[in-house]
Amino acid sequence: MLNRKSILATVFSLGLTGCSVGPHYKQPTLVLPQQFTAPDTASVDVSPHADADDPEFWHSFNDPELSSLVQRSLTANNDLRVALAHYDSANALLREAKFDRYPTVTMSTSVGRQKFGANQAFGYPRNNRFFTPGINASWELDFFGRVRHNIEAQRQQTLADASNLAAMQVTVVGEVASTYIDLRGRQELLRIARENVENEQETVRLVEAAYSAGRGTEFDTSRARALLETTTSRIPELLSAIALDEHRLAVLCGLSPEALVSELEVAKPLPDLPQRIDLGTPADLVRRRPDVSASEERLHAATEQIGIATADLFPRVNFAGLLGLNEFHGDTPFDGVSAVNLAALNIDWSFLDRGRVRARIAAKRADGDAQLAQYQQSVLLALEDVENALVSYARSQDRDVQLQLAANDSKRAADLASVRFKNGATGLLDLLDAQRVQLQAEDAYAESHSNSAISAVLLYKSLAGGWPQHFPPAPRGGRP
Repeated sequence: MLNRKSILATVFSLGLTGCSVGPHYKQPTLVLPQQFTAPDTASVDVSPHADADDPEFWHSFNDPELSSLVQRSLTANNDLRVALAHYDSANALLREAKFDRYPTVTMSTSVGRQKFGANQAFGYPRNNRFFTPGINASWELDFFGRVRHNIEAQRQQTLADASNLAAMQVTVVGEVASTYIDLRGRQELLRIARENVENEQETVRLVEAAYSAGRGTEFDTSRARALLETTTSRIPELLSAIALDEHRLAVLCGLSPEALVSELEVAKPLPDLPQRIDLGTPADLVRRRPDVSASEERLHAATEQIGIATADLFPRVNFAGLLGLNEFHGDTPFDGVSAVNLAALNIDWSFLDRGRVRARIAAKRADGDAQLAQYQQSVLLALEDVENALVSYARSQDRDVQLQLAANDSKRAADLASVRFKNGATGLLDLLDAQRVQLQAEDAYAESHSNSAISAVLLYKSLAGGWPQHFPPAPRGGRP
């Protein structure tokens, strides 16, 4: 006959090598296009072998100020600190879950004094002192993989939080770059407005001088002043927009809104547009996008939750042990110290309530189906983001070319109209119209050029390339 030690050894061996019930995660099969459908443009490379994983895309704009702002935001942005804290919390919970693979050992001690009632002492002393130290141990024997599924589910949740942190980095860097480009674009519009104000002031001066000399009319003077006042009215609006961008950039860098005003108020030209943006393939995109990774990791965790629920169809076996002393002090011959020990197997028979267990399994399977649909949707949205950003970037460059030509031609026309007006070869109406068209054309080009740079940022953001060195470390420890 086997003795108790052999039985316990056998049980422990089964607990360590038991089977794992429930489904095992398999990555969903996706049908993806071979490459993106880029518009016909020379500025975008859709070669299947192109590498879109630019370590730090913002350097392609050749703007040290932008690079500095991005680095500061990655270090001090408060939204990133929140996401990092969530990741640290999930990692700590994963470490806690891993301890479920091993026995839990605790120690407890009771010390005190007790007084019995007269009808409870049964002839023994009513006043007693006691001291009972002990060591307690418990261990769930993972016959059916409930603990292993739980650890893997927590691991995947930790990875999902890491991907959420990476996605937040993408969002923050994209917003910093877009806001910075908008700031420089607004400053360029402000420069154009002020230059046009100077030109129109000169026109007003000439018209007023002609009117004073009896060669003009009050109508001409009023029209010239109206154009000047309209152009001047743009300046407060642009100053307000510039201030808002300066405040936004400061907060993105974890600073008070006014902290970067003195640094950013010096106008600088728009950053250079990248010469080429390599897209890679849709398959590369799915592997690289952190929001897609987070969705897949949540799907994996949901699959493990099905395994946890399925394990409830089987008995849950726990080993319990106790080793301690019992010291009792009283004025009787029974005073002294005695050893206390306990070794037991506890079996949870709740698995017999199969109706409720199967209902929980069905609920977990439904959650898994929802996560699968969410993952597939995240892939489609990622592809849509890239295609939309690609079209916007390519078409904005085409628009830039035409608007730049229009701005150059309108400036040349305004200069000629000014010379002809001074020489009396043309009327005031032609001059005012030429100056109005010049302002509109230069504004349109400056705004379009700014939008092109922002479109490049959005394309990089949709590709999610360039954040591997900023990712949080993977959860420690191998698979259980």
